[in-house]
Amino acid sequence: MTWNIWWRFGPWQERQPAIRAELERVNADVILLQEVFAVDGTDQAAELADHLGLFLARTTEADGSPQEFGNAILSRYPIDRHAMIRLAANDGSPSHRSALVAHVDGPAGRQPFAVTHLAWQYDASALRQTQLGAVVDFIAENSATEQAAAPAVVAGDFNAVPASDEIRRLTGVGVPYRPGLVFTDCWAAVGEGPGWTWTRDNPHAADALWPRRRLDYVFVAWPRPKPFANPQRAGLAGVEPIDGILPSDHYAVVVDFDERQTLDHG
Repeated sequence: MTWNIWWRFGPWQERQPAIRAELERVNADVILLQEVFAVDGTDQAAELADHLGLFLARTTEADGSPQEFGNAILSRYPIDRHAMIRLAANDGSPSHRSALVAHVDGPAGRQPFAVTHLAWQYDASALRQTQLGAVVDFIAENSATEQAAAPAVVAGDFNAVPASDEIRRLTGVGVPYRPGLVFTDCWAAVGEGPGWTWTRDNPHAADALWPRRRLDYVFVAWPRPKPFANPQRAGLAGVEPIDGILPSDHYAVVVDFDERQTLDHG
């Protein structure tokens, strides 16, 4: 499950119980979150992991403290190790945006999961391509030994539509960021309907300047031995009010993967 949970924006205090309730309802094995907050001694990611009884990896500041506006990975299974990078700003300097990779020791063996949140500006395609290229390299460098047995999954709020250059390059339609490593868009493979995760139907986005868009994704690396890690089902979550409030301005994406393992690479 991937979900941008909208930091401390809007009616953030009222949204917290709804976020927890939706995470409980979905009951995903691995949850990749964006816009988690750590403010005034409160670490939202740590509180959610504790509430759900899950293992946690999250982005941090240089001194090791939780990143105020960050990403997190919550897992039902132990996390062997994790690492993060800062993504570039327009001037090439490190921005507050980041990518986090964690190695999850699940039933299928150790598998790398990555979460990221790219630049949001409507006209920032070039910057997002730079950021996503760094993410792909980071995933490759942190999953080389595990890739053949357990392909990497990368998810998050990419702030880009499927037809954009940044997503086309990631999925191998355009020139790949890294030769020999592209990713399957799980919604394109098995999702039904447009899959909009940002829409004015959500009252938190009712006055948005942008049209309805699919901005949030779960991708799985290719090549991989089929049918292992093929997406089987994809759907949206966080689309219904809980006690009268929508949990976030983004809808979540939930994907089920095939766990059967073979040696067929065709």
